Amino acid sequence: MPSSLPNLEASSSKTVLVVDSEIIVRMTLSEYLRHCGYRVVEAASGEEALTVLKDSDTTIDVTLAEVELRGDIDGFQLAAWIRTRRPAISVILAGTPSRAAKAAGDLCEDGPMMSKPYDPQLVVDRIKRLMSISL
Repeated sequence: MPSSLPNLEASSSKTVLVVDSEIIVRMTLSEYLRHCGYRVVEAASGEEALTVLKDSDTTIDVTLAEVELRGDIDGFQLAAWIRTRRPAISVILAGTPSRAAKAAGDLCEDGPMMSKPYDPQLVVDRIKRLMSISL
């Protein structure tokens, strides 16, 4: 990931749930998003993400989930759960291009897909675009 940080363009305090099994990737992206003004909640698995999403006290605006999560719930299953039970939450799925494209099917017609490794500024741009659409 690039070391230069963006200008603080503020996110109007939107909350992003970052779900990635790789701790270094998750922490680095989360730090970048916080620097950009987002509130960030982290989860290392689909199961952890569901715990966060089921907590009625936690407001999540966008979920960025890795496709190939460790555990019983992968990114596609998590996205399907969100779209069925919490449709106000925007979902961004991320994965290696060939595997993600092969597995994505109809889910990507409803939401954006990103390639890993992440370009953190592209993640911020995607979040801003989603937030402007959902207003």
